Amino acid sequence: MNFGRTLFSQVMDFVPWTSFERIVARYGGDVRVRSLRCSEQFRVMAFAQMTYRESLRDIEACLGTQPSKLYGMGLREPIARSTLADANEVRDWRIWADIAAVLIRRARKLYVHDDIGLDLANTVYALDSTTIDLCLSLFAWAHFRSTKAAVKLHTLLDLRGPIPSFIHISDGKMGDALALDLIVPEAGAIYVMDRGYVDFRRLCTLHQAGAFFVTRAKRNMKYHRVYSHTVNKTTGVGADQSIALDGFYTRRDYPQHLRRIRFCDPQTGKRLVFLTNNFALPAAVIAALYKQRWQVELFFKWIKQNLHIRHFYGTSENAVKTQIWTAVCVYVLAAIIKNELALDISLYTFLQILSVHSFEKIQLSCAFLGVDPSNLPPSSPNQLNLFGT
Repeated sequence: MNFGRTLFSQVMDFVPWTSFERIVARYGGDVRVRSLRCSEQFRVMAFAQMTYRESLRDIEACLGTQPSKLYGMGLREPIARSTLADANEVRDWRIWADIAAVLIRRARKLYVHDDIGLDLANTVYALDSTTIDLCLSLFAWAHFRSTKAAVKLHTLLDLRGPIPSFIHISDGKMGDALALDLIVPEAGAIYVMDRGYVDFRRLCTLHQAGAFFVTRAKRNMKYHRVYSHTVNKTTGVGADQSIALDGFYTRRDYPQHLRRIRFCDPQTGKRLVFLTNNFALPAAVIAALYKQRWQVELFFKWIKQNLHIRHFYGTSENAVKTQIWTAVCVYVLAAIIKNELALDISLYTFLQILSVHSFEKIQLSCAFLGVDPSNLPPSSPNQLNLFGT
């Protein structure tokens, strides 16, 4: 085994560099670049995510303390914060978005047979968004309200993994339902959403593409019952109905029948009303599918706790999107490594070990064996773990 390379450089081996260079060439990322090529910029930004660097000065100082190890990390010279700031400002953020897309395709293949706890052959997606608050005086391009700025991450999460299959970064004003226009519906897939996505014209587009949706009904929805199905009330299902929408515009936008399920959660006592175009699955399974939507909430909370996307190294739109997309790359890259090396640890522990031992020369597959949690930085009592315990 080769113990002559740092842990970080071995992690970078999992990046598809051939595809990386092709993407960089597509956007002219290295045209007339004398220092800090795109591959080096990516390595530095990934290192900053893995080691929780707080600022450009922090990144410069941390890498400056290990000059003898920079070449082994794929860096030709010490990193100046001004050079990194300039690169984040001017290099097209779509480079990193396309690289994330390549990594996502690879990760989804690895997790395609993961069990989400329901006996379903369909791919199940959870769609939601999260808002990252910004300072209006520094991020004026991300105007949200009169006194604040924000960016919003619209995410479609494949619940097998869970791996984000689609991410769109917008300013804070973009409505959730508009994200449905950006998704190419997958026939046979099930899309689970909260009631912020109830737009019957857009839901009809999903239906016409052969996809299924599960969402919650709005309280003021106008409809009439067409048929009541038999229910087993011991499962918490109070009613299972076929309905038709009332109102000229809603009936025009969604002329087909819908399925309305009234459900009372046996554990919490909370009453929920679901809408779906799937008439084949049992009502209790529809309720269980909606419960799975919380995976995307968990994903948002996890990346905010464990990756550096709440404080930014630059203030321009390009710099912010560069940082968010490189954070997504690190998340998916960690998921790939965890799967391919069959590591029986949480993703949180994986990143903690990397943060502490990035410069250590130890075999990657051995670095996570016999981990002593007492040697890792303490986690928050509210710490969220993905990919295992």
